[in-house]
Amino acid sequence: MSAHAPVPSQPVPDALLRAMFEARKSVFVDLLKWDVPVLEGRYEIDQFDDSHARYVIVADRQGRHLGSARLLETERPHLLSSFYAPLCEGPVPQGPAIREVTRFCLDRRLRAAERRVVRNALVHGLVDHALQEAISAFTAIAALGWFQQILAFGWTCRPLGLPTKLGGETLGALRIEIGPETPALLERAGIDRTSQSPDLVHYAA
Repeated sequence: MSAHAPVPSQPVPDALLRAMFEARKSVFVDLLKWDVPVLEGRYEIDQFDDSHARYVIVADRQGRHLGSARLLETERPHLLSSFYAPLCEGPVPQGPAIREVTRFCLDRRLRAAERRVVRNALVHGLVDHALQEAISAFTAIAALGWFQQILAFGWTCRPLGLPTKLGGETLGALRIEIGPETPALLERAGIDRTSQSPDLVHYAA
């Protein structure tokens, strides 16, 4: 395997999916106070968590959730088209090879140094999944601080419009181009690949 070849992912066990939804509730509802649905008081699950949603998860060797993200098809209803289209100066990017990255979640139990390692592993996991599935671009919505970080990751990325205050928070939308060169661009910018660490496992479903 070459240095920047995509790393294969394993199918997601049901227990890990449940842990992901619990982690999402802890981060987005308990910490960030988002007004989003919670199932059984434990799981953050919304209308986009249907059979078309895909998940990329980073876990440890014991199967514990460390970080995760959700991918939505852009030819179907998704967050940018359904609720945040005003963030785009032009049309919302849509197509069979474009996915929206949502619910980028790092487990709250992680220490600061661990958060960086897991964040980088999850970013590379998303790119690996895109290369394996012939996905050529991601879109994303982010609060201003995270928006600026994403732009600085080294990949080919551009804002879709000016950040705008919506619902009391300044948000921006981005488009990220994905190609064979993307892993190397990330590495060059300091987003180190850690997916081959013996302590981390990638899952996708």
